[in-house]
Amino acid sequence: MSDDVILSVSGLSKYYAKVKALDNINLAIKRGEILALCGENGAGKSTFIKLLTGAEAPSHGTITYDGQTYQELNPILSMSLGIAAVYQEFSLIPYLSIAENIFYGREPSNGPVLKRREIFARAQKLFDDMGMHIDVRQRVCDIGVAYQQLVEILKAVSRKPKFIILDEPTAPLTLKETAIFLNIVKKLKEANTTIIFISHRLEEVFEICDRAAVFMDGKFVTCKDVKDFTMKSLIASMVGREISGDYPEPRKTTDEVVLECKDLCNEHVHDVNFVLHKGEIIGFGGLVGAGRTETARALFGADPIKSGEITLKGCKYVPKNPRHALKCGVGLIPEDRKSQGVLLGLVVRENVVFSSLPKYLKMGFIIDSKREKSATAGYIKELNIKTPSMEQLVRNLSGGNQQKVVLARILSTDCDVLIFDEPTRGIDVGAKQEIYQLMCELANQGKAIIMISSEMPELIGMSQRIYVMSEGTITAELKRGEFSQEKILEMASVGRKSA
Repeated sequence: MSDDVILSVSGLSKYYAKVKALDNINLAIKRGEILALCGENGAGKSTFIKLLTGAEAPSHGTITYDGQTYQELNPILSMSLGIAAVYQEFSLIPYLSIAENIFYGREPSNGPVLKRREIFARAQKLFDDMGMHIDVRQRVCDIGVAYQQLVEILKAVSRKPKFIILDEPTAPLTLKETAIFLNIVKKLKEANTTIIFISHRLEEVFEICDRAAVFMDGKFVTCKDVKDFTMKSLIASMVGREISGDYPEPRKTTDEVVLECKDLCNEHVHDVNFVLHKGEIIGFGGLVGAGRTETARALFGADPIKSGEITLKGCKYVPKNPRHALKCGVGLIPEDRKSQGVLLGLVVRENVVFSSLPKYLKMGFIIDSKREKSATAGYIKELNIKTPSMEQLVRNLSGGNQQKVVLARILSTDCDVLIFDEPTRGIDVGAKQEIYQLMCELANQGKAIIMISSEMPELIGMSQRIYVMSEGTITAELKRGEFSQEKILEMASVGRKSA
């Protein structure tokens, strides 16, 4: 790695009204290095990269890139300088194919005629080189979140950038996809590409990064070689306190069956059988595309059920739609909180009460604003939602706090069965601990919880039983004493074609 600096910032600040998202940041990034940008949700990491890519303009300070100093950048200028970014929020066009998304605006053509065969061939090669076998002619709206993330990454890589920013790129990926992706990052480094890498999976930071810079509450804390950190000291720098790595222990479950699923089938899953007890947390493990999210959506009434039988609290349960599921006491916290979880254009208060609005009506049609505000304030306190006020737009909150708003909305419905789909995806270590604690408290109150997770330590640490899925069906049920990463991965690969 060369010691010359490719990018530096001086006094970089960004204010949103009275909120200081970034405050006087000074940082130099070396050419060809992988720099980890670490911090809790709301530390200022995403704001920082938006300034570097020109998505937003700084309030104060300068950016120097390749020896040229700028008061601000813009997206076209950043792109021309060889700066590319993969954000947490996808920028894909749903009804175009994967290949068309990757080369959108750069399609090879003969005059006005697009070379469609070449577009598909080049896109297919990108995926094949990454070890991911997928038909690039599929529309983006027809693939899952994990594959959409891979499309975003390859879209950036296809530009052959000199400087690439990766904001939580592995958050929706399983261990297998993550390993493939990290190998691609190493290849980019070998080509002398400079990389800013943001990940709450800190083991990835220690695996591939040269240095780590830490932000807290919009301020720069420290920057040093990764080898000079321990996991414990890095976390302490990020959160300003020590965090226990232990998972909270829920109390023993009862024998009372709350939810039982027999031979559930629809377009995506088949012959799904499992039981869930009162006060129990069960985990669903498996690779991307195994059918875990599809099972959750079927239980929540988001996807139609073709056959099979579901029993909820001893009664036959046929969810007609999500509203009906909530009314019956089944709630889903989805993996894609941006498009399915929160209403970004509404404020925190409106989001929290959205699914339980009838509870806050007087005479059937007038909102009791006092009760509504009181309930919202209670959830903000209980879940430690960091927001200037309950009237703050949810789009302006960090990812972790948006996730807590989704939790508050579902909790306000007082459901007996709660389905958490990737509950800590893209969330920092401090917020993860809070969500783990909340899940155990809910289980101790008698709530029955299904947790879908691609993070193996989380799956093993939080679950009392684990169901493993592959190819749309359950391939194993593991009790706590039987848990092992190797066993879960083995059963997650049953019936899968080798790559």
